[in-house]
Amino acid sequence: MEQIWPDVPFTLADAELVGRRPSAVRNGQRRGEVRSIVRGVYVAAHVPDSIELRAGAVARVVSSHHVVTDRTAAWLHGVDTHVYAEHDAVPTIETCALRWHEPTTVLGVDGRTRDLRAADVMTVHGVRVTTPLRTALDLGCCLRRREAFAAMVMLARLHDFTAHDLERELGRYRRRRGVIQLRGLAGLVDPRIESHREAWVFLDIADAGLPLPEPQMWIDINGVPTYRLDFAYRRARVCVEYDGEEAHAGRAAEDDERRAWLRRNGWTVIVLCNGDFTDARRDRWVRELRAALVPTYSNRRW
Repeated sequence: MEQIWPDVPFTLADAELVGRRPSAVRNGQRRGEVRSIVRGVYVAAHVPDSIELRAGAVARVVSSHHVVTDRTAAWLHGVDTHVYAEHDAVPTIETCALRWHEPTTVLGVDGRTRDLRAADVMTVHGVRVTTPLRTALDLGCCLRRREAFAAMVMLARLHDFTAHDLERELGRYRRRRGVIQLRGLAGLVDPRIESHREAWVFLDIADAGLPLPEPQMWIDINGVPTYRLDFAYRRARVCVEYDGEEAHAGRAAEDDERRAWLRRNGWTVIVLCNGDFTDARRDRWVRELRAALVPTYSNRRW
């Protein structure tokens, strides 16, 4: 008999209440009928991902005395900060205890303590979670540098805060582990950057001591905004573009046309892809960018 699985998040205990053993849930996973959203919480495989679904899953294992933080908080705010390899497993839920309560010991939940104020906490579909701003600040301390910056940028883009908003909160992070990294990243955050890897490009340019480019700049042709560039230097007529596999899938002809037009009209076009963040390949495109900028910024010391 075909199993009919719930369209809302459920635990193994919930399944047992309606007469289904844990083994039935595991078999449902193997058949592709059920998927795990967070550790210990399941849903019918056909149910589409959404913030509401994510929050409902987290709510099944987090008590009202705890606040969702860090990467789980970012996930509930629409930003996935888990690295590629982590998507092969179900991520741990990250939380902290409210004052006068102990961190959770629930399996699959990473419970900690955190110096939260009332203004640091909001409710997302019934789940207490750190605000996007507070989440960005925390991730700026605790993630590896590139991932931290990308997370901060994406949260700023989705939730309308700026580098100034981040910098205004830095005093609270004095003596906290990771604050030196956070201070170095906060002022670079630009909500115009559109993807995690574009954030990596921007950070590498900053780390090289080069002038910072303008993100998402439009080229007008006959007064009509026609071509949008990932990063551009208007005066130098230099642009840097990142070709992500998903964003540029099926767009090769369009990209080639745009870049051919740019080159015909005096632009230097530097195109990066996924492998261009390792040391040798990064150094190569940074040297190319530096050389292209020299005629315009010859009075700068880099």
